Amino acid sequence: MPDRLSSLDLTFLKAESPATPMHVGTVDIFEPPVHSDDEFDYESLVALIRDRIAFVPRYRQRVQQVPGRFAGPVWVDDEEFDITFHVRRSALPRPGTHAQLLELVARIMSRRLDRARPLWEMYLVEGLQGDRFAIISKSHQALVDGNSTVDIGQVVLDSTAQPRETPTDTWQPDHPPSALELLAGVFADATRHPTAVLELARAEMASLTGSTSVREVIGDVVGSLVAQRHHESSLHVKTSGQRRFTTVQTDLEDYRAVRALHGGTVNDVVLAVVAGAFRAWMMTRGEGVGPTRSVRAVVPVSIRDDEDEEPTSLGSRVIASTVNLPVGENSPVMRLHQISYQTKVHKDTGRAVSARSLVGIAGFAPTTLHALAARVATATVRPIDDVVITNVPGPQFPLYAQGAPMLASYPVVPLMPGQGLSVGVTSYDGKVSFGLNADRTAMPDLAVFAQCVTDALDELLDTTRGSRNRATRGRKKPRSTKKAD
Repeated sequence: MPDRLSSLDLTFLKAESPATPMHVGTVDIFEPPVHSDDEFDYESLVALIRDRIAFVPRYRQRVQQVPGRFAGPVWVDDEEFDITFHVRRSALPRPGTHAQLLELVARIMSRRLDRARPLWEMYLVEGLQGDRFAIISKSHQALVDGNSTVDIGQVVLDSTAQPRETPTDTWQPDHPPSALELLAGVFADATRHPTAVLELARAEMASLTGSTSVREVIGDVVGSLVAQRHHESSLHVKTSGQRRFTTVQTDLEDYRAVRALHGGTVNDVVLAVVAGAFRAWMMTRGEGVGPTRSVRAVVPVSIRDDEDEEPTSLGSRVIASTVNLPVGENSPVMRLHQISYQTKVHKDTGRAVSARSLVGIAGFAPTTLHALAARVATATVRPIDDVVITNVPGPQFPLYAQGAPMLASYPVVPLMPGQGLSVGVTSYDGKVSFGLNADRTAMPDLAVFAQCVTDALDELLDTTRGSRNRATRGRKKPRSTKKAD
């Protein structure tokens, strides 16, 4: 029988609306292939996906409802699967600027995926300056669970310029089950897992009637009241259907320098930079940043099972953590110390997975971990939460797509209902790259926030200069990539 969507997957489908599309995205920028005789074009990308899609069979499956919705829908093979529908081509007017690319990303990410087809899309964007090109991908949160399915971005990249060999794909779609077979599957599942089936049926009926339990209603009301009393914040908005996207690229060595002097982890320094950026951005808006002001961030973290040293399956190894970013604190060092104190709680449990362990996972690519982090955040975010921040360590060596070296990778984390900004961070090949996804109406000043990120890192670096040698004092400022490269 076909695999049935989990209750969590149903939550993502139910929560999706024109204002809150539930897909995770990635923007990867590449140089031309290493060998001058090679060329990367649309046909190359289609051929690459066709060769590798067998590693992610769910990317050729669609969602099929059960008659009467007596149980949750199932994944079935798409008999009319057309790879050219999902892999698309776009171009910027040459020489395309980074700002033009960001505008294209915002428009692509604003559109929901077609529920009648497999829930993913990928775009080849040609015409960037310096003969570069970009690959924009988006996958629905119901699609990538980290167990049976990883993100397709994880399988198209290689660690060398020579693409790895893949077995011949002999896939033929199975005929979708009939209505009688679907109902028979419901009864079979009910025998094996009665509680799970009842929960799925309840979720399906709730989605049809729009009803929720009394407990959920009370929880929403109380949460809203708490959020209102917590503080009035421009981070809480009525989410529109349009997005604004920008990026910031910084040097990993800068974060290591701050960590070396002040302690904590690179992740702590990243969160301290985001806290400093929020503080400065709020001040530009005239918002109060008194001593007790904080921004409540949902920060998904990876954990290990009690006996596992290096996890190999990440689907159930990501949990949501809450960190109060102390934007009311004037001192950047004190902000870092307060954040380090909070995150140390997770390390003391002995369950946090180190960045080295994550990067060591076979076939690792940041795209899957960002997708898993977004799944956890979507399922756990509450009205009192202000922002979602996903920070994923990536490999510190170049990756390639069909021989083309990847220069940068920027995550696009979906907005939660009522939130105006999400922050995705990826470290890769000596860089720390921020993807800032915002509501277009609520944050017309997203470029200001991007500049505040670079300024906040500079502010922390200023505290280290007295202990750094003269050679490092002339370092370049971190670069906001909202302008043309």
